[in-house]
Amino acid sequence: MPDQIVVKSPLGVSAVVATPGGTSATVRAALDALRAAGLPARGMVPVARVDGVLVDLSAPVPDGATVEPVLVDTEEGRAVLRHSTAHVLAQAVTDLFPGAKFAIGPPITDGFYYDFDVERPFTPDDLERLTARMAEIVREDQAFRRREVSPDEARALFADQPYKLEIIDGVAQPDAAAGDDPTAPRPGETITVYENVRPDGSLWVDLCRGPHVPTTKWIPAFALQRSGGAYWRGDERNRMLQRVYGTAWESRKALAAYEERLEQARQRDHRKLGRELDLVSFPEELGPGLAVWHPNGGIVRKEMEDYARAEHLRRGYVPVYTPHLSQAQLFQTSGHLGFYAHGMYPPMELDEGTDYYPKPMNCPMHVLIFGSRTRSYRELPLRLFELGTVYRYERSGTIHGLLRARGFTQDDSHIFCTPDQLVEEVEAALRFAVDVLRDFGFSPARVALSTRPDKSVGPDEGWAHAEGALAQALDRAGLDHVVDPGEGAFYGPKIDVSVYDAIGRLWQLSTVQVDFNHPDRFDLTYAGPDGAGHRPYMVHRALYGSLDRFFAILLEHYAGAFPTWLAPVQAVVVPIADRHVAYGREVAAALAARGLRATVDDSDDTMGAKIRKHQLGKVPYQLVVGDTEAAARTVSVRPRTGPQRKDVAVEDVAAELAAEVARRGAPG
Repeated sequence: MPDQIVVKSPLGVSAVVATPGGTSATVRAALDALRAAGLPARGMVPVARVDGVLVDLSAPVPDGATVEPVLVDTEEGRAVLRHSTAHVLAQAVTDLFPGAKFAIGPPITDGFYYDFDVERPFTPDDLERLTARMAEIVREDQAFRRREVSPDEARALFADQPYKLEIIDGVAQPDAAAGDDPTAPRPGETITVYENVRPDGSLWVDLCRGPHVPTTKWIPAFALQRSGGAYWRGDERNRMLQRVYGTAWESRKALAAYEERLEQARQRDHRKLGRELDLVSFPEELGPGLAVWHPNGGIVRKEMEDYARAEHLRRGYVPVYTPHLSQAQLFQTSGHLGFYAHGMYPPMELDEGTDYYPKPMNCPMHVLIFGSRTRSYRELPLRLFELGTVYRYERSGTIHGLLRARGFTQDDSHIFCTPDQLVEEVEAALRFAVDVLRDFGFSPARVALSTRPDKSVGPDEGWAHAEGALAQALDRAGLDHVVDPGEGAFYGPKIDVSVYDAIGRLWQLSTVQVDFNHPDRFDLTYAGPDGAGHRPYMVHRALYGSLDRFFAILLEHYAGAFPTWLAPVQAVVVPIADRHVAYGREVAAALAARGLRATVDDSDDTMGAKIRKHQLGKVPYQLVVGDTEAAARTVSVRPRTGPQRKDVAVEDVAAELAAEVARRGAPG
């Protein structure tokens, strides 16, 4: 479309903008094109997409191009805003800490960080000073100006910045690794820098791919959150840097809402609730990333395990058990030592020089079960299920309670099937996943098909068939999905199911993966109808993902107030006086006869103190008994939520609670 630019509106209405001059050589900045189309820009549209490529608003737009505004309150818009704020932070650090070396500063979920090499760790007072200096830079309305440079010019610009020089050397080598910063130029790309133009005309320069907001004044709301140590490129052999975390939002209102969510998250932190509700703890004696489960937590975990076992048996899975460690050869054959060694514990040398590894995955051992004898096509699909504990050497800086642990248990299943059964088995696994999530109070919010990563094994045709089978199964299961390119496992593509919790956080939980590589690596076969050997497909499938992590997410989602079927104590009987304890025990016994977990509070506390204690303990039901209740064989019911009831027959209460547990409901 010569001499014209098509501008797409976020409301779905397009405008055609004529370019001045009337020649195909005429160009227009993206910002000018948006303004000419009558679309709002300042503050609302930090960047644009020109012919599908994300660019600065100052980027030239050729005739015939399509320009699409990117709103600041979208994922991409916020990422640009946050990355621009990271540049402002880096400028503030170099202003206040002369000689500081700056490394990388990418946007991350809900915020950004920047790594610095400084003489000492940052203090809270330092963060306050940096915040003040950043506010000054924002008010100065410094323009972000993009410039392409040669490798030699880039080295001259950053001669005193060793981390930037390392990135530049990597960019100048097309075969080099990409590095850690998604905002830095990629190997083989043109090297670009962004210059912040100060009021006096001097420049502050950073190495960056961009894009950025037009000026610092387009950053309306930000906050620095904390600082801590981080190894350069995440390698413990490298120098420890100081990482400053921050957040930035499109308005002060959005920032305030985010900070409110953070406060809710702090109150719901599973480590805090685990301690307060006597569920789990993380003793220093065990080391980082390892937990012990207390009796209350053990009850919740047992309910989760019992549910998983019953549902798997009902759907045709068979239970198996495997050991916690194996000789190295198993993981060499599976490929884990080649692709996953960084996430495995170091080996133990036993049996006159044989290396043994704690298992990071259950799948190689399930493969051994399938291959333990000749299999017939009549046995397929074979669905193996295990609550298998695995061990992964997560870096200490990444450990976060049960959400990122070094030892945890997976509800791990591996399905061995024929090619013709593959789509049906994946579909069934997806439907199973949705049922599990709904039983625990969640609904699928994001379903993603992850395709072949750069580091992978297997032929192209195998990957194409596996990805096609997953897509077909998603369609048959009626699940809308997005595609995450390159995010599959090294041995096959996968589907991830994510949910939102009560405060709007997105958690990835269930995973279904198709694997055509392990059967090849272990030379698995089954006898087909023709009597010949055929290669099975293997489906990896975890619905909780990690039982420990799922528990932590449940705990935070419910803020410790588990639905009745999961609660460690489902009902506590509260006698008004000592003379009512005997009747209280009869009530508890009647509930126990229905399979309910009920206790009697026979402590010396006042009734008011008892009720407050059990409210804080998140007990679903308190049953108060006194003279009237004992005489009438009734109770007064105080649910955790909802109205109170008096003079309810004991058998009626027991039946109601038992029905609530059976339907996996909640009180109130």
